[in-house]
Amino acid sequence: MVGARKEEEIDIEDNSSVRDLLAKLSEKHGKSFKKAVYETGSDDLKSNFIATVNGYLLNQLDGLKTKLKNGDTVVLMPIVSGG
Repeated sequence: MVGARKEEEIDIEDNSSVRDLLAKLSEKHGKSFKKAVYETGSDDLKSNFIATVNGYLLNQLDGLKTKLKNGDTVVLMPIVSGG
């Protein structure tokens, strides 16, 4: 989704939210990023996708409105299932 990178450092404005970060990543990585992360026709995360900020799930915080600060770690990953 972001090429061979497993980590990426992104500079964002003060008082930015997770939604703002995802918008910046969408601009940088294009349609494939949007398709992988967002529900079709929406700016909500896919239901089979997990996002955390400093180890806390977004649903434990303020969702996509969660404010970020310098040094926060955001993890984006699809849920893997199967047998």
